[in-house]
Amino acid sequence: MARFPCPYLKGEVELTTERHPDLLPRHYDLLVATLAEPDLVRRSPRLANTRLISPWFDQVRGGKHLVAVVVKDLSPESRHWLVTAYFARRLAGGEKEWQRD
Repeated sequence: MARFPCPYLKGEVELTTERHPDLLPRHYDLLVATLAEPDLVRRSPRLANTRLISPWFDQVRGGKHLVAVVVKDLSPESRHWLVTAYFARRLAGGEKEWQRD
């Protein structure tokens, strides 16, 4: 299991490599960059404890967002973990929580 720093969440995000075959290992560096320096953080419209973290990458398939879906475990450990991540041309749903100036 890997852990990535996410300053926005003030902690680390856990990732298991076997659950993300579309992104890893090829786009490992983009996932690290997504969590370290997002352009936009949205609240999931489905789960209150889930954030959709995304930057824009010009170099991916003619320009795409990489969306990292991160859940905050509400147990006493209060850990963050990556549920899934995917590329998208447009962002759908979710209330904007934070945006880079």
